[in-house]
Amino acid sequence: MIARHIAAFVTGLVFGLGLVISQMVNPAKVLAFLDILGGWDPSLAFVMAAALAVTAVGYRIVWQRRSPVFAETFQLPGHQTVDARLATGAVLFGIGWGLVGLCPGPAITAVSIGGLPVIGFVAAMAAGMALFELYERMRRVRAPA
Repeated sequence: MIARHIAAFVTGLVFGLGLVISQMVNPAKVLAFLDILGGWDPSLAFVMAAALAVTAVGYRIVWQRRSPVFAETFQLPGHQTVDARLATGAVLFGIGWGLVGLCPGPAITAVSIGGLPVIGFVAAMAAGMALFELYERMRRVRAPA
């Protein structure tokens, strides 16, 4: 069990370090990447392409295993269709990313270096997640059996 926590910690540390080195935690850099009609900065496209390549290789290696190293089974999403709920979430995510230049992973990483604006974003993000969870619980209680 402790090895699982150590692996999770090291993975998170490497991920956060990659976000800092690639400047994905810098909202100005992200917004410049998203501004394709203005002063477009394509450098994050290379970061994303490299991440995609590493992920593709990683998946090829992982799927050759019978089970994960620190778990009984692989955890895969059960819901595999694109529906209105998923599309709405993706649109809201994109709008938030485009307005602020942060998404959840980089925002949490940037808390230590981003000052009050980033802390405010993370607090608002956490409040939004909590409100959604409350909404989902209320919806499940009201849903007919």
